Amino acid sequence: MREQILKDSSKYIEQFKGKIFVIKYGGSMLDDKMLSDSVLDDIVCFHNNGIKIVFVHGGGGAISRLMQQRGKEPRFVDGLRITDRETAEIVDDALTSVNKNFVEQISSRGVLAEQIVSSKSPTIKAKKKSDTISENFLGDIDSIVTGHIDDLLSKKVIPVVSPVGYGSDNMPYNINADVAAAEIASALLAEKLILLTNVKGVMKDKDDEGSLISHICEEEALKLIKRQVIEGGMIPKVKAGIQALDKGVKKAHIISGKIPHSLLLEVFTNEGIGTEIVR
Repeated sequence: MREQILKDSSKYIEQFKGKIFVIKYGGSMLDDKMLSDSVLDDIVCFHNNGIKIVFVHGGGGAISRLMQQRGKEPRFVDGLRITDRETAEIVDDALTSVNKNFVEQISSRGVLAEQIVSSKSPTIKAKKKSDTISENFLGDIDSIVTGHIDDLLSKKVIPVVSPVGYGSDNMPYNINADVAAAEIASALLAEKLILLTNVKGVMKDKDDEGSLISHICEEEALKLIKRQVIEGGMIPKVKAGIQALDKGVKKAHIISGKIPHSLLLEVFTNEGIGTEIVR
């Protein structure tokens, strides 16, 4: 399939050569090797065709497993992980391990990749969420330091970013990976922010894949959120996309990571397969 997609992709390759794509991958898909292999193959294909890739990952399953191994029960409120000091350190450890694994997998495909972990190279500067209790280490992003990422991109290395931020107190803060990807894309003035999820994209009816909205502007997306057409876990993804667009990113895409070679199909075909959000 990949060869057929690339056969007709020359105009897109030329259009995006030298541009930056920030790609976020996470959720339950991380535990599916076949899906992960397809995503990483596409990322390497982009890289080999001159597109600069910054790869941001999540890892909720890995976090929960490590918590249980250390005798701590994962707890959630409104979909957000309760993150005390010990949990914040577990989050950092788990995502650092996931990060290392992705770097190894990309490197095994003959492409240079390097870890971006804020505990070692301050990239995501965080602050405590204003509406959380003092012992909760859920965080917001204070700023993105792009120096290390810029340096790696100039050397044709793929930066692999863990979405854990560090605060002025030198403590790790659990950051939503979609938000982290959006802020990184904004700081780099990326051409595209691509959020991979486990559904096809934004749909008029979440239970009907035939109702996929392939193209939507910011204003319409906000109306659909207000009317509760866009709901649940899709809201933060759409808002992350809008946030990136408002800060200079050209396009945001929400696509399924469960479709083989979904990244190539979204970027290198006229029709695409997911939802693109534009200003």
